[in-house]
Amino acid sequence: MVNASTRSVLANITADQMQNSTPCASWDVAGVINHVIAAQGFFVAGMTGQPPSGEEVDYAAGDFLAAYDEATQAAVDCFSADGALDSMVKMPFGEMPGRAVLGLAMNDNFTHGWDLATATGQSTDLAPELAAQLLASSRQMIQPAFRGEDGSAPFGAEQESPDGACNADQLAAFLGRDVS
Repeated sequence: MVNASTRSVLANITADQMQNSTPCASWDVAGVINHVIAAQGFFVAGMTGQPPSGEEVDYAAGDFLAAYDEATQAAVDCFSADGALDSMVKMPFGEMPGRAVLGLAMNDNFTHGWDLATATGQSTDLAPELAAQLLASSRQMIQPAFRGEDGSAPFGAEQESPDGACNADQLAAFLGRDVS
C-alpha cells in the first residue's frame, strides 16, 4: 500500500517539475526522488547486514518509475523473508527489531510521497487508512530527541495542521512539514 501510494505520485511527475521546491528544504523534486529510491536500498542493506552502498545515483534523470519499482520490490522481498521482522537489525543509528526498521521504511516512503505530491501540485490525501496508522505509530515512536533543524535531525518540530486536514497532512505536520 505504501509503495502504491508513492508510486501513484511518482507516475504523475513530469520532467519540468524536477527542480520544484519541496517541503524538504534540502531537496528539490529530483532530490526527493533520488532519496526515496536510494532509501529502499539503505533499508535492504540494513536488514541483510550489509553496509549502505553510499553510491549516489541520479534516478530522476532516467526511468525513475522503473527504478522505484525495482527498489521497492527488493525491499518488500527483504522484509517478507522468514524471520525478518523479528530479527534484531544493526542500522547506522542503532540496533532495533526488523519490525521497527519496516516502520521507518514505510514512514519514509509514504512521507516523501507526500512531499512529492505537495511539490508537484497533486492531491496529498494519500491512502487515508494507512496515513492514520502511520500517524498513530509515529506519535508513539518519535521522541523529541529525533527532532531538529533540517539536516541535523530526522524530523522537524511538530507543526499545526488545519482543522479538517486529511490524515496524510496530519502525519506530515507531525513530522515537521508545513501543511498550511
